[in-house]
Formats: sequence, C-alpha cells, structure tokens
Amino acid sequence: MSIEHKLRGYILENFLFTDDESALSSSDSFLEKGIIDSTGIMEVIYFIQEEFGIEVDDNEMIPENLDSVNNIVKFLEKKKAA
Repeated sequence: MSIEHKLRGYILENFLFTDDESALSSSDSFLEKGIIDSTGIMEVIYFIQEEFGIEVDDNEMIPENLDSVNNIVKFLEKKKAA
C-alpha cells in the first residue's frame, strides 16, 4: 500500500469520518478546508512517525510539509531519501 493511500485512508477515517475517497482531494489544504486543526496536525505527525518510522522535527512542522496529502507525501519521500 502506498504512502498516499495509507495517509488518505487515515485522514478520511479519523477526520472526515468516511471511507468515501471523493471526500478528499490529495491537494486539499487541511487548514483552509477546515479538515484538520493544529491539534489534529499533531495526531497526523504521530501517525507518520508510527506508521512510516520517520521522525518529524519541530522545524519541519510547517504547512509546506504537512498541509495536504500531496505535501506530506513529498515531505516523507524527501525524508526517506535523505
């Protein structure tokens, strides 16, 4: 299962309370669309750390890395390559 698929499933189930894939576009901004607030982002970070074994440093907790499925996937791929 791809990173994107796992992440989308987690967001859909835990924040949108649905399994309807059409409820979330991978480019949707979590904050702008009101999908996830700052507390929810912390939950997503814990999920990333546990599911993918990737540590998210404090200075990496920025919208460019964490504000959409696409941003998180790019961020994780960059972290894995490092």
